[in-house]
Amino acid sequence: MIKRNKLKLIFSSILIFLPSVVGLLLWNRLPESMTTHWGADGNADGFSGKAFAVFGMPLILLAIHWLCIFFTTKDPKNKDQNHKVFGLVLWIIPLISIFANTIVYAVSLGVEFDAMTYTLLLIGLMFTVIGNYMPKCKQNFTMGIKIKWTLANEENWNATHRFAGRVWFICGILLMICAFLPESWFMYLIVGGIFVLVMMPAVYSYLYYKKQVKLGTAPEKIQLSTSKTFKIGGPIGVAVAIIIAIVVVFICFTGDIQYRFDSKSFTIEASYYNDLTVEYDVIDSIEYREDCKAGSRISGFGSPRLSMGVFKNSEFGNYTRYCYTKCETCVVLKVDGKTLIINGMDKKSTEAIYQELISRQ
Repeated sequence: MIKRNKLKLIFSSILIFLPSVVGLLLWNRLPESMTTHWGADGNADGFSGKAFAVFGMPLILLAIHWLCIFFTTKDPKNKDQNHKVFGLVLWIIPLISIFANTIVYAVSLGVEFDAMTYTLLLIGLMFTVIGNYMPKCKQNFTMGIKIKWTLANEENWNATHRFAGRVWFICGILLMICAFLPESWFMYLIVGGIFVLVMMPAVYSYLYYKKQVKLGTAPEKIQLSTSKTFKIGGPIGVAVAIIIAIVVVFICFTGDIQYRFDSKSFTIEASYYNDLTVEYDVIDSIEYREDCKAGSRISGFGSPRLSMGVFKNSEFGNYTRYCYTKCETCVVLKVDGKTLIINGMDKKSTEAIYQELISRQ
């Protein structure tokens, strides 16, 4: 399958990395800290350094693209897959890369527009396109509605995907229409839409299976794979599981938060999360505390070692946090009307951060 689509694979990979070329051309006009994430309320709540925004995001998407291609082509049942369905695998990630980076660059250059509205429009468009091609998807182990009733019986697979295609298409149209509703509704629309897209086909497949039972045409057992290499317990599955486990353990117990103090601002350089630069003249107040309850995390990164991102508690409402989890002391900053909470690895380093910030006022 890769040989037949070699040129498309090369071209799609180039498209994914194209935003990096554009970023190089715009390099001198882009700020050092760029907005790369927006919350459910439409407000920016995640920032990255220029290098990561320009090169890191496309590289991550390129890796995801190649992983999707790898597992899709390794599926023995995809050898005769509909070429239009495989085309979705080839072109979805390039579309996301160009769309996401266009928004990041536009916002960084001062263009004002509603990023969440355009995002919901794109999600709706993707659902309609996928819904249109879903009935053409042949039975396989990597794409489509992969539950035991569809995998057990090709008739169930085909019927479920015809039904799912209509559901996805209609939901996509509705999401595009809903993109013009108030932004406070967006998260509920996305979560609700995904719930419908997943549950309705699953319920339909089960009911179709029960109908087959009554007619005596239901399969006796499910054949999960025809390939020793591809099956979950095969070499590839075991290797992937080991790699994922190593990565998860490594991320959970590593990572640091470092502070760089310059003449006009200080920068928080964080592992596994966005860096943040704060100018001294927008700091309204600085307070040292022996304890500060985190509350609940809305977005960001959390591990046994680090607690970072956008949080919410009863005292501050929504606020930003860059903290080591085992250090109870912290520095509370009021920055341009918003709350930022930071600390060091221990009490001594937290006190040093506080004294350094006080000296800069």
